[in-house]
Amino acid sequence: MDVIELKQTLPQVFAQQTDIQSDVWLRDVKLERGKTYLVEANSGTGKSSLCSYIYGYRNDYQGTIAFDGTDIRTFGVSRWVDIRQHHFALLWQELRLFPELTAMENVQIKNQLTAYQSQQQIDAWFEQLGIADKRNAKIGRMSFGQQQRVAMIRTLCQPFDFVFVDEPISHLDDTNSAVMANVMMTEARKQGAGVIVTSIGKHMEMDYDHVLRL
Repeated sequence: MDVIELKQTLPQVFAQQTDIQSDVWLRDVKLERGKTYLVEANSGTGKSSLCSYIYGYRNDYQGTIAFDGTDIRTFGVSRWVDIRQHHFALLWQELRLFPELTAMENVQIKNQLTAYQSQQQIDAWFEQLGIADKRNAKIGRMSFGQQQRVAMIRTLCQPFDFVFVDEPISHLDDTNSAVMANVMMTEARKQGAGVIVTSIGKHMEMDYDHVLRL
């Protein structure tokens, strides 16, 4: 996948609004593989909805979203399975980790499905992100900032053309935020992937190719 396009897209819940001021909604926007994007938003402007639309999780929008020129509304289940396994990685704002499992078990569930990253690489990420001592801790007993780092490792355990991270550092200090950005960008460059970061304030400090106001 090389291009994600939004063509006059708008959440249906905003359809009656006449004062939409956005670089994304009701615009024609291209997100290109290999480039980095920051989507800045205020609460209630549809940031998490945007993530869900692009991931095919929801379709309550007007307009068009297309991957490489093909309207995603035409995709069947098998196409979405392929996209989520090989082309698109997503770190949800709410993380969606399993609290009863350990940090490593949460990561391994995905990596055993994809067989994409080596255990050596996963261990190295735990070390880099400062949570090596939490490998065997249950997620439910970890802080949200620690969980965010686990979720990032899990997100990177697959091939992808785009990685979409929804408020990935909301509970991290500047030092850990920088480390996580470096881990993500190193893997994204390795795969030649596009990176889309969303934020309602605090965001990863990186050299973005484009900054969009939602």
